[in-house]
Amino acid sequence: MARKKQKTSSGGTPATVAATKAGVDFTLHSYEHDPAAPSYGEEAAEALGLDPGQVFKTLVADVDGALTVAVVPVSGSLDLKALAAAAGGKRAAMADPAAAERATGYVRGGISPLGQRRALPTVVDASAEGHATVCVSAGRRGLEIELAPADLVKLTGAVTAPIARSR
Repeated sequence: MARKKQKTSSGGTPATVAATKAGVDFTLHSYEHDPAAPSYGEEAAEALGLDPGQVFKTLVADVDGALTVAVVPVSGSLDLKALAAAAGGKRAAMADPAAAERATGYVRGGISPLGQRRALPTVVDASAEGHATVCVSAGRRGLEIELAPADLVKLTGAVTAPIARSR
């Protein structure tokens, strides 16, 4: 398992730059991404030997016409009704992948909730608060950033709500 500890960054991805600028403690974890992997998040958890409940995926949804970020554990799936309610909307659907990439500045499978091109409203699943640290994409496939859930919420301006369903 390839792990690289990093508290400061010169360059890096927009996600690591944002965390560094904010003075947040974090650890980077890198692994060899397999393009044939069926699930980016599950691949990350397995490659890094981490609990899938501690590794979170970043999904972009359309809530009443506004792109909204949902951060949920890779061990679960997004409850679109719960996301809509948490975001103060009525209906939610998964966003078009191209629209998600344009808005965030990241490619699918590497979308990070941190350092997005345009800050989108964000909802983090409440289960994150049960962990000392969580991992989210650091802005590219094969790179995860581990940080305290409170720091994730602070950096993204997120609200927390139960938006994940068990699979």
